[in-house]
Amino acid sequence: MRILMFKRSLMRKFLVVLVIVSISIVWQKTSFINNIVTVFNQSRELPVYCVDTDEKKIAISFDAAWGDQYTEKILDILDEYNVKTTFFLVEFWADKYPEMVKKIHVRGHEIGNHSSNHPHMSKLSEEQIIKEIKGTEKKVESIIGEKTVLFRPPFGDYNDRLIKTCRDMGYHVIQWDVDSLDWKEMGVKPVVDRVTRNVKKGSIVLFHNNAKYVPEYLPIVLEKLTNEGYSIVPVSQLIYKQDYYIDSSGQQKKAQ
Repeated sequence: MRILMFKRSLMRKFLVVLVIVSISIVWQKTSFINNIVTVFNQSRELPVYCVDTDEKKIAISFDAAWGDQYTEKILDILDEYNVKTTFFLVEFWADKYPEMVKKIHVRGHEIGNHSSNHPHMSKLSEEQIIKEIKGTEKKVESIIGEKTVLFRPPFGDYNDRLIKTCRDMGYHVIQWDVDSLDWKEMGVKPVVDRVTRNVKKGSIVLFHNNAKYVPEYLPIVLEKLTNEGYSIVPVSQLIYKQDYYIDSSGQQKKAQ
């Protein structure tokens, strides 16, 4: 009898422990799942890498931070193909080459903001971000009489704070989905192949105004893209200004 009672008592304790362990496992799994959901539900601010469009339209952009050796030639080539683009300028570049800033503007190209000192923007406070953008904005406005409305972060470096600050300032933050890697100076063919093979409707292409082979590769790229039926426009003519959203890949889409 005593043995039977002992077995029953032992069984009850076992069941209690089993229930406690089961509850603990369920709680841990639920907590883990909730943590995953929380992580994936966190909204991340993104710039515009490319645009969702049915039109065979793309934008070509040039970052200008150092040097001016090829800029005049770039403008001549763009005129030859009747193509308008966007030049993202750093303040110290605009300060050093104000006459070239005027030429870029007069010849019908868009001027974007590329910061004042070319820093890693994600490392800056909101106050510092504003100062970097405002410096170039004021410099460009003093030269051409127009404010910049597009911002490209140096090194493509950004975070939520940068995107939100730019939006509050009335700026669209622009990245790229086709990187020519022209700054690596690997020659003409690698740049031409990289751009023409990767471009698609709504692409934004990144070039640099002082890349070594730009006078050679630019006409070939323009020839190939125009022959393929692409229309090349400044960035502001490609992107949506309102009623849009940006998906997780950085593609800007028209809101339904």
